[in-house]
Amino acid sequence: MDAFALLLAATFNAGTVLALAGLGLLINERAGIVNLGAEGMMLVAAVAGFATAVATGNDWLAFGAGALAGAALAAAFGGLVIWLNTNQYASGLALSLFGAGFSAFVGIGFVQAKIGERPAYAVPGLADLPFVGPAFFRQHPMVYIAIVLTLALAWFLYRSRAGLVLRAVGESPESAHALGVPVRRIRLAAVMAGGALCGVAGAYLSVIYTPLWVEGMTAGRGWIALALTTFATWRPARVLLGAYLFGGVTMLQFHLQSQGVEIPSQFLTMLPYLATIVVLVLISRNAGWIRANMPASLGKPFFPGG
Repeated sequence: MDAFALLLAATFNAGTVLALAGLGLLINERAGIVNLGAEGMMLVAAVAGFATAVATGNDWLAFGAGALAGAALAAAFGGLVIWLNTNQYASGLALSLFGAGFSAFVGIGFVQAKIGERPAYAVPGLADLPFVGPAFFRQHPMVYIAIVLTLALAWFLYRSRAGLVLRAVGESPESAHALGVPVRRIRLAAVMAGGALCGVAGAYLSVIYTPLWVEGMTAGRGWIALALTTFATWRPARVLLGAYLFGGVTMLQFHLQSQGVEIPSQFLTMLPYLATIVVLVLISRNAGWIRANMPASLGKPFFPGG
């Protein structure tokens, strides 16, 4: 039972990275923008957050640095695809490649760096409970913030006027523009908010989850987060559940290795990506269901007055 509790705790820890990035990408796509640059934004934010943590020893300043780095890259991406009408897919891939190379260059001096001792977090009165204490109540506060953020985003999208406007922009920007909605500014704000969340995910990865900086340390998590939005049919709660699912698969490989299961390590490393492919294949079998939930203008350029 102790081993299972530790596995659950590790699942929440690993899933938080994917949840934060997935929620950010969901905001992008609800506004009609596809951003394939999550991997690059997370890498740049990871090195920015790690460098800040090394310099200050403060996790929250590190998260802030990661959010700023992610938002800055997202703003550059938004300027290209929203105002200059460049291809969203090509621009996103370029951002991903740029982020990988730039983070590797900037992070050379931090490869051997170490962050100071991190405080132990525990929820008073609950952390000492048998099983549930170590499984659920000894997490970094960002784990719980991700859950609250999921609930807040669900309320925002489906219960607030601003969320309704955002969804309208993603469904029919032409109609929204005809009603006087500033479509381009809303899309840019959504892209920057999504980039900030991807940045927080990258900083969490390098400061809390690892904690260290290694070139290419996201290891495809940005792409898994992108797949999560489709897996979740663009709904925040399902993004969170999917993140924990993929986080659990990731942690399962280490759990099996620690239990001495005789499975080649290469196969265990493949598990999260194999699970992603299997889930996407299963979902794609019902194309009508995806079309019914997908924002109608996703990935399509918008030309005001065209």
